[in-house]
Amino acid sequence: MSEHEDFSWGPATGIGSMPGGDAREAAKTVTGIFEDFPHLPELPARGPGADMIGRTLGLLVEMYAHVEPSGWRVSDRPGRDTRRARSWMGEDLDALEEFTQGYEGLLKVQAVGPWTLAAALELRGGEAALGDPGACRDLAASLAEGLRAHLAEVRRRVPGARVVLQLDEPSLTAVLTGQVRTASGYRTYRAVDRQVVESALRDVVAVNDGPVIVHSCAPDVPFALLRRAGAAGISFDFGLFTERDEEQIGEAVEGGTRLLVGVVESADAPLSDPAGSVMGVRTLWRRLGLNPGTLAESLVVTPSCGLAGASPAYARAALAHCVKAARSLADNPE
Repeated sequence: MSEHEDFSWGPATGIGSMPGGDAREAAKTVTGIFEDFPHLPELPARGPGADMIGRTLGLLVEMYAHVEPSGWRVSDRPGRDTRRARSWMGEDLDALEEFTQGYEGLLKVQAVGPWTLAAALELRGGEAALGDPGACRDLAASLAEGLRAHLAEVRRRVPGARVVLQLDEPSLTAVLTGQVRTASGYRTYRAVDRQVVESALRDVVAVNDGPVIVHSCAPDVPFALLRRAGAAGISFDFGLFTERDEEQIGEAVEGGTRLLVGVVESADAPLSDPAGSVMGVRTLWRRLGLNPGTLAESLVVTPSCGLAGASPAYARAALAHCVKAARSLADNPE
């Protein structure tokens, strides 16, 4: 697919995680609220293996991991933790399939990207894979192969869907700037060369023949690098956005990259009126001299990050608020 093939994105979607542990309830909520752009919910409250890292490790091919007190560590063979991660993923896909019968449209699934995974996964000695270039390459290759199979499974279960892959890369900026701490906490791993980072991302992005979004709710998202790696969309927390990022945003919009802007608080907080939530985006558009008429087609409205820490009632309200805020942008772009 060409990087910026023109097609209609949904006006709003979620980031991924939801509160609670009931897969059917989560799938029902997400598909009910996002009629145009639902996503596969993640429920980390169920425990190790349902968390973002464990869930993705469960997708790897010929690489396995288990839980240690310090986090996830490489294993020789699939153990209880891998089996649990796979079992929960199966449960989540069953629930999604149930609530997307006959659905035709965009459907988003999320996995952790190669660099955040390398920063989180410990090798046998207890240090992160990030410190070993060979381990990083193996991990990215295993992830690419595992994602290929996972995406095929999603398409089999929801045949009418156009599957969008979201790679979660909250540690990416820390990897690029040498800020990921070693196991002792006294040192940091050296910064990974930008071309190496970009190349591994490009290989993983290439597994989906639909669009790929890269998501980070950390500051200083490297927009230009992600666009070069083939990301069709970039998802970020608009509250962490600074003037330094403005030029990159303008270039991304003009280059056809979709922006998934996190404007709705991801933890329980009073919700403003929907138009108020997107006021900052409108202001930015004016400052960059962009045509307000392009707002609705360039943006997808999301919460600022995952909703795992929210109350169930707030999570539902926040997702519905994203839809209303997107509608206010479309109805009144000025």
